[in-house]
Amino acid sequence: MEITSGHNPRVKQAVRLRERRERNKSDLFLIEGYRELLRASEGGWDIETLFISPSLFLGVNEQHLIDRMATKGAHVLTCSTHVFKKMSYRDRPDGLLAIAPQKHLSLENICYRVPALFIVAESIEKPGNLGTILRSADGVGVDAVIVCDRCTDIHNPNVVRASVGTLFTVPVIEAKGEQTLQWLKEHQATILAATPEAENVYTAADMTGSLAIAVGTEQIGLSPFWMEQADLRVRIPMRGAADSLNVATATTLLLYEALRQRGVS
Repeated sequence: MEITSGHNPRVKQAVRLRERRERNKSDLFLIEGYRELLRASEGGWDIETLFISPSLFLGVNEQHLIDRMATKGAHVLTCSTHVFKKMSYRDRPDGLLAIAPQKHLSLENICYRVPALFIVAESIEKPGNLGTILRSADGVGVDAVIVCDRCTDIHNPNVVRASVGTLFTVPVIEAKGEQTLQWLKEHQATILAATPEAENVYTAADMTGSLAIAVGTEQIGLSPFWMEQADLRVRIPMRGAADSLNVATATTLLLYEALRQRGVS
């Protein structure tokens, strides 16, 4: 039967999950969109409830994904367009939205290659920036993104959206700064920090060994804790009025320089 009322308890639950308080309380979160759900499914994420609204589908592959998730235990509920839009957090929803359990990984869960490549994202405030960092991390093949002293909830719907589902393809760990620093030192990773005050341009730094690229808040950058612990300090040349780049843009530049130096094409 099609859900046509916004007062349906499942619909109300989905709407509440837009709020961080409800996500923390329930340990659930929202995944919306075909690409995002496809990557979640391919990454082995469990789906508890899948809401669909066929009138909003954009392609012809949705049914295959729905069947795949149903086979793996997802409870599929069909909704009217009006009800689906009530749950959606997108301007142009595509008719697929799910409720899924959160995953909480620790540093001990990290499996990495040698030389390893990590991102340490300290206190990133904007969900869109964290999502973009995850997208770049996926593009480069980063071994893990370690979110330290978080400001943004990694299960925020806008992180999922900005990452285009790469939240489900890159190991994301939440940890304290001191704990992360100790783990990186134990695993012999060089810590690189970008700062406008650095003498060396980032392309001059040796990024071929095991490396942790540390990036900080949008407003003030890395804290003194990480800046003082960095083995390498580099700058990104700025020739205009601004003295720094958006944190996601800067992270992307540093990641692809590391990839270039490793001879990966």
